Amino acid sequence: MDYDVMIIGGGVTGCSIARSLSQYELSICLLEKDEDVCSGTSKANSGIVHAGYDPIPHTLKAKLNVMGSEMMPQLSHDLDFDYKQNGSMILCFDKENLPKLNELYDRGIANGVKRMQLLSGDEARALEPNLTDAVQGALYCPTSGIVCPFGLTIAFAENAYANGVQFKFNSQVKTIDKIDGGYKIGLAGGESYTTRYVVNAAGVYADVIHNMVSDKKLEIVPKRGNYLLLDKEVGDYVKHTIFQLPGKMGKGVLVTPTAHGNLMVGPTSKVVDDKDDTSTYSTDLEEISTMASMSVKNLPLRKVITSFSGLRAHEIGDDFAIGQASGAPGFFDAAGIESPGLSCSPAIGEYVAEMIAKVGNVRKKEHFITTRKGILRTKDMTSEERTSLIKEKPEYGTIVCRCEQISEGEIIDAITRPLGARSLDGIKRRTRAGMGRCQAGFCTPRTMELLCEKTGMTMEQICKNKKGSELLEENK
Repeated sequence: MDYDVMIIGGGVTGCSIARSLSQYELSICLLEKDEDVCSGTSKANSGIVHAGYDPIPHTLKAKLNVMGSEMMPQLSHDLDFDYKQNGSMILCFDKENLPKLNELYDRGIANGVKRMQLLSGDEARALEPNLTDAVQGALYCPTSGIVCPFGLTIAFAENAYANGVQFKFNSQVKTIDKIDGGYKIGLAGGESYTTRYVVNAAGVYADVIHNMVSDKKLEIVPKRGNYLLLDKEVGDYVKHTIFQLPGKMGKGVLVTPTAHGNLMVGPTSKVVDDKDDTSTYSTDLEEISTMASMSVKNLPLRKVITSFSGLRAHEIGDDFAIGQASGAPGFFDAAGIESPGLSCSPAIGEYVAEMIAKVGNVRKKEHFITTRKGILRTKDMTSEERTSLIKEKPEYGTIVCRCEQISEGEIIDAITRPLGARSLDGIKRRTRAGMGRCQAGFCTPRTMELLCEKTGMTMEQICKNKKGSELLEENK
C-alpha cells in the first residue's frame, strides 16, 4: 500500500482529522481538489464556536459540539490561531415564544453547556445596548466564542504536516475501487494511489465520494448562505454574537464581531442544486439587512466592505454521518458536517482518529509535535519590537497591505512556510492581505510580484484561487 490512510478533503474537518491521526504510527496523505486547504465551506462561514445549546441531545452534533467548544481555548494557545470567548445571546421577539428559550436552555443543560442564563429584554439590553426594543428575552451563553476559520484550518494542516502528513493539492478524486486489503483511489490527472483506509471529508461532495463504495447511499443537500462583512471601524457595534431563535432553516441571521475585529451579518439559507454555487444575490443581501435589523438597531450597513457566500453540507438525516460506511470496511465518512461543524472540528478529528486507531490496532507515536507557531504579525508588536525586527529583517519594514498593515515579511512567510500559499486567496487567508477596506485594490500587484519571486511562477500563472482564476493573460 502507498499509504495507511488517505483523507479526501482539505477543509477544517479533513485537516483536523489529519492532525489527530498524525499522533499515530501511520503513513497519511490528504487529497484536496483545489490549490490550498480551506478552499470550500471552511473558508466562508460564520466563524462561530457554538456553546452547544442547539443540537438535539444524544446526537453526534450535540456530543461533538460541546467537546469541540471546550477544546478550542487550549488549541488556540497550542496552535496559535485567533479565538475569543465573547459569549452569545439568542433573542426572542415575541412573549409567546419565550418558552422556546426555556427549551433551548434545558437542551443546553442536557448537552452539558455551562453557565447559561435566561435574561429579560432589559437585562439583555444592559449587556448589549444596541439591541432593539423588540427583544423580549434572551438566552445568554458566555462559553460561545468566535474563531478565525482560516487560521484554525491552516493551523491543523501545518501541525499535521509537521507530524508527517503529506498533502497533495489540485488532486480531485474521480474513482475509488475496493482492492484486497484496502482501496485504490484514482485522480482526475491520471494518478492513482492505494491505501488501507479512506477518510471521506469532502464537504458538499461527500455523498459523491461515499456513493462510489457503499451500498447505503448518502445524500448531501447544499445550502447557500450569503453574508455581509463590515469595516473594522464598526467592529465593536456589538460585543457578543447575536442570534435569533432558531427556525426550520437554521439559526437565523446573526450579528457578530469577527475574530479580526470586523462586524459580520448573515447568513441566509437557500437550498441549491449546484454544489459550487457560491454566488451572492441582492435579494438575499436585502433579506439579511431586514432580518438583522430586528435584532440590532441602526445597523451601520453603510460600512459594508464586501459580501460573500458559502455552502453548508446538509445531510438529509439531519445529523453528522461519521463512521465506517455500510459495505465498505475501512472507509470512514466524516460527512454532513454543517453547523456546528466548525465548533465540532477538534472533537471530530479525535473521534475519527480513535476509530481508525482501534480498527487498525495502531499505537501513538512517542514523539508528537503538539504546538505550531503562526505567522508573525508586525501590527501587534510594540514599536521597540518592530524596530528590532526590521533591523534584523528589513522586509518587515515595508508595508504591502495598507488596510490591514501587512508587511512584505509576513507575505514572504505565508509563501515560504510549510504548505505555503500559492494563490492570492492563500496569502489572504494566512495574512489578511487584501481583506481590508479596499479589498485588495492596493496590495495585489506587489503580492503577485512576491509570489513570482518566491515560487518561480510567472505573472500569468498566478490565480486568485484555483486554476481558471488567473488575473492576467499571456501576450500573444
